[in-house]
Amino acid sequence: MSIYQIRVEDIDNKVVMLDEYKGKVLLIVNTSTSCYLTPQYEGLQSLYDKYNRRGFEVLDFPTTEFEKDSPKTIEDINKFCVDHYETTFRRFQKVRVNGDDESILYTYLKRHQKGLFNKHIKWNFTKFLVDQHGKVIKRYGPLVKPERIALDIEKLLSGK
Repeated sequence: MSIYQIRVEDIDNKVVMLDEYKGKVLLIVNTSTSCYLTPQYEGLQSLYDKYNRRGFEVLDFPTTEFEKDSPKTIEDINKFCVDHYETTFRRFQKVRVNGDDESILYTYLKRHQKGLFNKHIKWNFTKFLVDQHGKVIKRYGPLVKPERIALDIEKLLSGK
């Protein structure tokens, strides 16, 4: 199976085949709007602004898995991100990232880049970098700020 065979739903409930991202560098992130890491949205938007024209995309997958007190609708999540962080990158429907009912995308990502101690996603803002050919290159923990990923993105976009 390839990442490009996976289907996800965007915020408008439209099915999106990830093959539409062939040839692009992707940063796939599970996010939350009520987490101490939520300000990372600013860094994600900065990366998107800097590299999008060169073939880079941020794919935002909100989850309330770790923040039980914030079961907001996808519309509320989207409004919050646009109003507070002026995000313009693509956002998708909420997903589960662990367990029996986890998203097939996250099953795939974790299979190809396990975490330091286990394969589970430990918290919001875990990031996966995917190259232009669909290979999962690297997994970044929640505390890794988006700006620290810029060099890796630059290398992929430059073909190094």
